[in-house]
Amino acid sequence: MKHILFLIFFLSSPALLADLKIGEAPPFLLLEGNAGGRVDGSAWSSAELTGKVHVLMYVDPDKVKVNSHVEEALANEGFDPQNFATIGAINMAASWKPDFAIDLILKGKQEKYPNTVYVRDKNRAFVSQWGLVDQGYHVLGVSGDGKIIFSAATKLTTDQIRELIELIRKHISQ
Repeated sequence: MKHILFLIFFLSSPALLADLKIGEAPPFLLLEGNAGGRVDGSAWSSAELTGKVHVLMYVDPDKVKVNSHVEEALANEGFDPQNFATIGAINMAASWKPDFAIDLILKGKQEKYPNTVYVRDKNRAFVSQWGLVDQGYHVLGVSGDGKIIFSAATKLTTDQIRELIELIRKHISQ
């Protein structure tokens, strides 16, 4: 009986129901108030992922260094901010660190990457609504029309970084 209950719970998990697919737009997501939002306290919504190519990095604060090489590679490309933007979405619920400590880290990241928008997800909304990896580092590429062009929930390899950059170039030029 325990196994059946576990299977029912597992199969009904929101993360499994919200599987993002390449070529499709993710469901609308709004972070505001107690649910999170921008680091400055204002609301953020997935509707902002249109008009230019975006890379959204959904990060457990305890795993921030996993894909720092991806952040560096994207910064080194020098993409025009008129056509390209990055979002750092922080999974605040995944860490034991207090919010004020995470905010200090984000201030340092903001100085290093001033064109990145940093968003705090206090209730794992990206996990439950989009199926992104919890307690990890998930990288999404999103085209200018808001559709997923890349998704990887691990430390990216050199080939994956090359693929992501090529996809960004391709979609910027369209």
